[in-house]
Amino acid sequence: MPSDVISPPARDALMPRDAFPQFDALRIMGLRLLDIPRDALADTVVQAARRGGRMLIVNANAHCVVLSQRERWLRDLFDRADIAFCDGAGVQLAAAFLIGRRPHRTTPPEWIGPVLQQLGRDASLFWLGGTQDTAEHAARTYEQRYGVRTAGVRNGFFDARPGSADSEDIIRQIAASRPTLLLVNMGMPRQERWLYDHWDRLPPTIAITAGALVDHAAGRVRRPPRWVANLGLEWLVRLVREPRRLWRRYLLGLPVFGLHVLRWKIRPERPQA
Repeated sequence: MPSDVISPPARDALMPRDAFPQFDALRIMGLRLLDIPRDALADTVVQAARRGGRMLIVNANAHCVVLSQRERWLRDLFDRADIAFCDGAGVQLAAAFLIGRRPHRTTPPEWIGPVLQQLGRDASLFWLGGTQDTAEHAARTYEQRYGVRTAGVRNGFFDARPGSADSEDIIRQIAASRPTLLLVNMGMPRQERWLYDHWDRLPPTIAITAGALVDHAAGRVRRPPRWVANLGLEWLVRLVREPRRLWRRYLLGLPVFGLHVLRWKIRPERPQA
C-alpha cells in the first residue's frame, strides 16, 4: 500500500543523498514525510548549518495534502526534499487512520527558534516573503533575540514565475549573500512552487518553507497558547483571527480533506494528476 512506511529499497530510491535512515519515512496520501521529533529536527539543522550544508525542508498540513492530490509537482517536491515533516493535527489523524502511525508534529516557529539559539552569530538569515516592513521588522527582531545576522530581506510581492526579472534578481541576491538559512514565507502553495522551480539554482543554503513565521517574528500575529497547539486547534485560532482570508481554506477545505482521507482508505493508490 502506498500509504505506509516506505520499505528500505523504496526509501533508498526516494531519499536524497543526505538521507536520515534513523527516522522512518512514511508515505501518507501520496506525500513522503519523515517521522522526525522536533528536537531531532532542530539538531539536524544545526549540524547541517555548521558544516555549510545544503538542505530543503518542507512541511505538510491538511491544506498541503489536499493540494497535492491534484498537483504532481507538489508531490515531487516532497520526494526531493531532505526533510518533509508533519505540520498539522489533521495529517497526524489521517496517518493514524490510514497506516496506524501517528507521526511527530511540529511547526516552523517551534523549532527554528531553538536552532537560532544554538547558532547565534554563526547564522545568517535571508527573509523572503511578507510585506517589506514586516520582513524587515522580523529580521531586526531575530537579530536582537538570537544574535543572528541578516543576509537579506525581500518582500513576497513579486513575479514568482521561472525566468521572471524578479525571480532572477532574488536568486542573484541569495547567491551573493549565501545565507545559512533561507526562510521562504510566501504562503502555501506559492512558497513551495517557487522553491520547486528555483531550488536547483540556489547556492548552498538551508531553505525552509516557513509560512507565517515572518508574521510571528515581527509580532504581527501572536502564537496560540501551548495547550491549543497540543489539542491541534491552531487552525481554529487562525480562523477566528483572519476569517475573511481563511474561511474558505478551513470551512471548505477541511471537509474536502476528510473526503480525500476516506478515498485513500477505500482505494489507496497514488493520484496520477
